[in-house]
Amino acid sequence: MPIQLNEVIGTNLLIVHASGKLAKEDYLYLSPAIERLVQANGKVRLLFDMTDFHGWEVGAAWEDLKIGLDHFSDIERLALVGEKKWQHSMAAFAKPFTKAEVRYFEHADAVHARRWVEGSKTSATADTVESAHRAR
Repeated sequence: MPIQLNEVIGTNLLIVHASGKLAKEDYLYLSPAIERLVQANGKVRLLFDMTDFHGWEVGAAWEDLKIGLDHFSDIERLALVGEKKWQHSMAAFAKPFTKAEVRYFEHADAVHARRWVEGSKTSATADTVESAHRAR
């Protein structure tokens, strides 16, 4: 299933849109994007949009955990946007794996999630650069 990465130009914000089930191969795109933003900015802010997301394959879950451990102090804010009860509990699950402020937002409140994750560092109208990847 597809994963889409949107880097907000001139900021440290990466927006990740995931749908279906993430595979290990999806992290071949996600991990370098996070690395690049950390190298350029020292810290990164992530908005993980889980609309129509169904979880991770085993290898992908391991890659996700490795990102959390490798970037324990590099992520400032993590906004999780979802539509299912289990996705809401992801915010509590993620907290021990990062120093980031972590918040969950319902899909209907996605605009508020974007504003929160941006904080004072970016504007809500910033331009984005999109790169899409289809696993499989």
